[in-house]
Amino acid sequence: MLSHAPEYIGQAIGPGSTNSELRVDSSLPPAAIKRLGQNFLIDPNIVRKIVAMAELTPTHTALEIGPGRGILTEALCRASGHVTAIEVDPRLHAFLTERQPQFSNLTLVLDDAMTYPIEHLPSGTIVVANLPYYLSTPLLFRLLDQRVRFPRMVLMLQNEVADRLVAKPGGSDYGVLSVMAQYAAEITKAFRVSAQCFRPRPQVGSAVVLLKTKHQRALNQEEEAKFAALVKAAFAHRRKTLINSLKDQGYDQKLVAAALEALALSPSLRAEILSIEQFIELTRRIYGWAVSSSKCNG
Repeated sequence: MLSHAPEYIGQAIGPGSTNSELRVDSSLPPAAIKRLGQNFLIDPNIVRKIVAMAELTPTHTALEIGPGRGILTEALCRASGHVTAIEVDPRLHAFLTERQPQFSNLTLVLDDAMTYPIEHLPSGTIVVANLPYYLSTPLLFRLLDQRVRFPRMVLMLQNEVADRLVAKPGGSDYGVLSVMAQYAAEITKAFRVSAQCFRPRPQVGSAVVLLKTKHQRALNQEEEAKFAALVKAAFAHRRKTLINSLKDQGYDQKLVAAALEALALSPSLRAEILSIEQFIELTRRIYGWAVSSSKCNG
C-alpha cells in the first residue's frame, strides 16, 4: 500500500511556506503501521479546510487524537492558544517531540486516547482529529460522553461511518450510531477526502464531519444509560419488528406494546423508522418517567 512517491514530513506548513507547499524530509519519519490504522494526511489544502471549520482562536484549547507526522498539529498550534496531542505510537511521539520546541503551546502526550483522562481537559476544548478508522466509533462515543467540555468536533472519518452519523430514519445507514450521535450533537458531513490526500492511501473513502454538541440534555445520566441500552436492543435484529427485537433482548412485550400505542405508533414497525425523539419518548413510557408534552406521531 506504500507509495513510491517521496515521503512527506508532518510539518508540511512551516515558517515562510505557502499553504500549497510540502517540505520533503531527508531523514524520513516513521513508516505507517497498518494495525494502528495509520494513514497520514499530507494535503495542506485539506488541513486548511479542517482548521477553518474548527473556528479556532488564540483563546481556544484544541485536542488532537493521533497527530501522526504533525501536519495538522502544526496548523492547530498556529490557530489556537494551546494544543494537546495524544499519540499512542512511541516512534511518532519521539519524532514529534524532536520538532516540538518551535511550538511552546503544544503538549505532546504518549498515551491511548481510549484511556487518557479527557475529562480533565478544560471546558470549551475543540476536538480536531484524523481518527484511526478501526477505533473511530468507540472514540467518538467516548468524546460524546464528555460533550459538556467539547462544544465542537471536526473529525476525519471513514466515509461509511460519516454516512451513518448523518443518516435519517428509514434509511439503511440509520442505526445505533446515528441515533446516539444525533442525540448528542448536530452533525454535518462537510466534505469527502480523496485517498490521494494520505500516505499510505487508505483502501476506504474518507470524509470530514462537523459535530456541534448539544448543551441541553433531554435525559439525565441515568436515563441516558437506559435510553442507550434500549436503542441498542431495538437495532439488535433489524429485520424483526421493534416489539419482537426488544422482547428478544429481555424487554416486557406488553410494556413495549402499551408504549407504542400511547405514542400512536404501529406495533408492526421496525426500529429504523423511529426518530430520535420517538426513541426518547418510548424509553420514557417503558420506564414510567414523566413524558414530554411534544407529540411523537410519525
